[in-house]
Amino acid sequence: MSSTDFSSLPLPAEVLANIASLDFKEMTPIQAQSLPAILEGKDLLAQAKTGSGKTAAFAIGLLNKLETKNYQVQALVLCPTRELADQVSTEIRRLARAIPNTKLVTLCGGKSMMPQLAALEHPPHIVVGTPGRILKHLDKESLKLNGLKTLVLDEADRMLDMGFSDEIMRVIKQTPKQKQTLLFSATYPDQIKKISNTIQNNPADVRVESVHDDKEIKQIFYEVDAGERTTALIALLQHYKPESSIVFCNTKQQCQELVDTLWKQGFHALSLHGDLEQRERDQVIVQFANKSSSILIATDVAARGIDIKDLQAVINFELSPDPEIHIHRIGRTGRAGSQGLALSLFMASEKFRVEAIEAFKKSPVRIDKTSTLKTRDFSKLFPPMVTLGINGGRKDKVRAGDILGALTGDASLNGKQIGKIDIFDKYAYVAVEQAISKQALKVLSEGKIKGRKFKVRRIN
Repeated sequence: MSSTDFSSLPLPAEVLANIASLDFKEMTPIQAQSLPAILEGKDLLAQAKTGSGKTAAFAIGLLNKLETKNYQVQALVLCPTRELADQVSTEIRRLARAIPNTKLVTLCGGKSMMPQLAALEHPPHIVVGTPGRILKHLDKESLKLNGLKTLVLDEADRMLDMGFSDEIMRVIKQTPKQKQTLLFSATYPDQIKKISNTIQNNPADVRVESVHDDKEIKQIFYEVDAGERTTALIALLQHYKPESSIVFCNTKQQCQELVDTLWKQGFHALSLHGDLEQRERDQVIVQFANKSSSILIATDVAARGIDIKDLQAVINFELSPDPEIHIHRIGRTGRAGSQGLALSLFMASEKFRVEAIEAFKKSPVRIDKTSTLKTRDFSKLFPPMVTLGINGGRKDKVRAGDILGALTGDASLNGKQIGKIDIFDKYAYVAVEQAISKQALKVLSEGKIKGRKFKVRRIN
């Protein structure tokens, strides 16, 4: 039996059957290296890139220790962003299907406290959330952690970057001394080691190679002159024509300026940065993930915690000062067996950053001239889908099936032309093919969802 086979782990048969049903073929490197230590109850300090399968690793570990008849919080997962917390919660719920009566609550900022307080009246087994909101509930005593068995710090380096260090330590002070602490980080700054020394007990140290194989990701650098960066970006988009790409900038001001320029040039681009309200942020991520927009322009902090499948390209409009962050950026493409594309722009004065990346990955990088890019047809990247926004969500008992039924009920629309459906507390979004967008908007606006009328609008 292969050591990368989940069945080699000491897990109950029903849990293994559920893992198999979720189409987990074999363990990823981070899972194979960390799960034996996690299941033995050891503390863990792990470094792994985005998309490595780390969520399943700690989820399987914390679920294995769960006593569902014991109604108190037994596992706490701290995440830097609401998006990551939602993704982690979804993954844990999928893996918990084989364990009846498991209760999980997600506690994040940007949402009303009242529903969260109601959800905590009967203590859940698992809490996933952001440090600030977790601390608010601890201060209100609506959350108690005296029965905690497992503490997970996910994307710990980003939480530190976002200034959560004090909040994290205040949360940890309210947890029992005897517990398992699992610390996951994409990069490995000195502060991570310092926190580990403070809160962990002789942790197993797992490092999964953070430098990507060149077979997985085709990486090319382009040198540009001052003032030509935007022109070069447009040339890259027209030459490679990626169906979905994240463009990284180092500042939120640069993000907004770039998105405005691309719109004027006929591209459908969205920006993601720290100044967005939570609903605006949700809307941007939904549109990009459901293929209603082809280009997402983001800062590192804003993009953290977003996991977009089938991302064809990562473009570094500006190189990160940190080569490890560069490697983390480009690791978002080239997953699930398909080759990714990483394109980077730099000026001669920034050559030292390219050299730092070469030193970090211990191999030279490919540098091409922008004159090799073919942009004669000047084609624009037009997204295949359109997003419709609905003023109703979970609180209105609206489910994805209700929206799909409303669109296909009279057989006027084909279910194959309807894409991803995202449901939030007070609103929902559905992606439909461009060709049927007007008809779909009319059907939902004039018809009913679950017997009720809702306001529906097209999201640009």
